[in-house]
Amino acid sequence: MNVRAATSRLIERAMRAVILGLTHRRFIGRLATRLPLTRSMVARFVAGETMDAAMPALERMRAAGYRTTVDILGESVRSAAAARAAANAYVAALHSLDQAGLDLNVSLKLSQMGLLLDSAIMRENVARILTAAAASNAFVRIDMEDHTTTDATLAVWEELRPVMAGSGDVGVVLQAMLLRTPADAERLVGAGARIRLCKGAYREPADVAHQARADVDAAYLAVMRRLLDEGHYPALATHDDRIVDEAIAYARERGIGPERFEFQMLYGVRRDLQERLLKEGWTVRIYVPIGSEWYPYFMRRLAERPANVLFLIGSLWRERRGR
Repeated sequence: MNVRAATSRLIERAMRAVILGLTHRRFIGRLATRLPLTRSMVARFVAGETMDAAMPALERMRAAGYRTTVDILGESVRSAAAARAAANAYVAALHSLDQAGLDLNVSLKLSQMGLLLDSAIMRENVARILTAAAASNAFVRIDMEDHTTTDATLAVWEELRPVMAGSGDVGVVLQAMLLRTPADAERLVGAGARIRLCKGAYREPADVAHQARADVDAAYLAVMRRLLDEGHYPALATHDDRIVDEAIAYARERGIGPERFEFQMLYGVRRDLQERLLKEGWTVRIYVPIGSEWYPYFMRRLAERPANVLFLIGSLWRERRGR
């Protein structure tokens, strides 16, 4: 390992330690929602602490032409009661979205449903959400977490998908950085799964994941082309201009219209790119986090890959330059 790489790793480890330490300082999160300067930053990335509070943002996005998926923040719950409460919140959210005439589309994490506590409780909670979603012809996306949960996540999707047969659907997420993803994509394309493709935000070991950014990008592009060719309405989750442009060029070359796939981006991130794609006629869905658990969620995402701090700063800078 050369000096530059060693120094980079030391800095990254130090940043991770600091961020993880701050994750447990809940008072910082509470303070951030009270101070005018930081409150606006929180509001940029989280639509609201409750569904009612988030409704105006969801309605603005619909009026502007965006599609949305709602993520009720929370993960790795510590009790069966908390897992059931999370499932109840999703059922209530689907009802609220239906009543307001908003996109019936939600994203959930299995660890929030009790994956790490009891698989039976987790399946019961997910089945209850899917049953509620089927009643209103909604769509549910099961988010992917770190590589240790990939097999369990895909198994739950396969087992519970029949709950929504004929009314709505349930999809999954694949992470391009994982070495197993091309094989998973082939199997899921064959099963007609609706797949969201992302690069992957977790820091994974070298024996299961690409480590170099160039390798992750190349893996993303390869799976992306496969999904565009034969996938069932794939979602391309990325804020990377180069990958977005590659996707557009490939779609135009193959005669793939905007009704065949969509771009997905995080609420508050790269709004300039979101607006550009919408103006060009592409379908853009915004991943909208909602809930009071925003602080630990946000800090853990930064801790998983400290480079995300620079990414968010760069995103804000690019937006300011583009206006």
